Amino acid sequence: MKSLLPDLVIGNLKINPPIIQGGMGIRVSLGKLANAVAKEGGVGTFSFAMIGGIQNHPQKEARNRDNIAELAKQMELIDEDNPGYIAANIMVALTDYDDLVRLACNEKKIHMIISGAGLPKNLPELAKGSGKMLVPIVSSARGADLMCKIWTQKYNYLPDAILVEGALAGGHLGFKFSELADNSYQSLEDIVSEILRDVVGKYEEKYGRKIPVIAAGGIYNGKDIAHFLKLGASGVQMGTRFVATHECDVSDDFKQAYLNCKKEDIVIIKSPVGMPGRAIENDFIRRAYRGEVKFNCKNLCLKTCNPKESLYCISDALIQAAVGNMERGFAFVGANAYLVDKIVSVKELMDELVLEAEQTLGLR
Repeated sequence: MKSLLPDLVIGNLKINPPIIQGGMGIRVSLGKLANAVAKEGGVGTFSFAMIGGIQNHPQKEARNRDNIAELAKQMELIDEDNPGYIAANIMVALTDYDDLVRLACNEKKIHMIISGAGLPKNLPELAKGSGKMLVPIVSSARGADLMCKIWTQKYNYLPDAILVEGALAGGHLGFKFSELADNSYQSLEDIVSEILRDVVGKYEEKYGRKIPVIAAGGIYNGKDIAHFLKLGASGVQMGTRFVATHECDVSDDFKQAYLNCKKEDIVIIKSPVGMPGRAIENDFIRRAYRGEVKFNCKNLCLKTCNPKESLYCISDALIQAAVGNMERGFAFVGANAYLVDKIVSVKELMDELVLEAEQTLGLR
């Protein structure tokens, strides 16, 4: 679908509507959802977190074989002639990060690598010569400036875009627990404005190239999209809304958790990754905090996870939730997930978002 909204231009990619579907792991956003979003002109994002699943052994070679096989299977679901594009979301915190980036670089149907959960300091080196667009995720102007500084000084590479994720996002958050607890965090509007004013401008002037800024975290409807476009963002990323679609790769039980949740059910948890995360509180989370969940680490999949101190295996919990075993896992959500009241198709959702954004901006 070609909207009246401005194109989101990232390198040689012209994206319209300017919407990126968030990369949600584990096994929440895979080939089926990514393809449906790209079919509507947006960026469909495939999450690389534990794509090969959890094995009973930590051998790197075996994990690589499973990752390669699963990626090939998911890429079969991607149509070659989509008007939109496909991105890979790869967490820096993964122990297989380097191998996963190289795997994404070798896949011709992937156009972009989006990377967060840590600063992707060596991403340009790993992706050198691949032609993929490289987009770091940051949560502050300081983070944005640091990524531009490191990439330009070490690799002579300017980020193709900067994705700014605010504190209302789902999953792992780049904010302190204290900031989230007392709502003292900087708003997404202020972070985006500060990056546009103090970071992007100086690098654009120096290198003679535009750096699109993409707003993410708590964006729910077309009015929100219009709001950030008017602020100066070139596009938005949305995750929660795309879970509540027929094409989302998770089970119906996972989606039902979104439909059933109330505002007071959405909580901040301490993830074994070492970062705060936003999730729907359920019996599994309560049992985990009581120390009633036992596990043996099988993969050492996260650089920042200490199995001896972790209350549970987050990879296993998220995989179990994705297939519908909510008693053995939980669902990450954005702050506005309680507003979700129905499951729709990706086309219906994109049409709704675009129409409302266009109307809000006075384009129709």
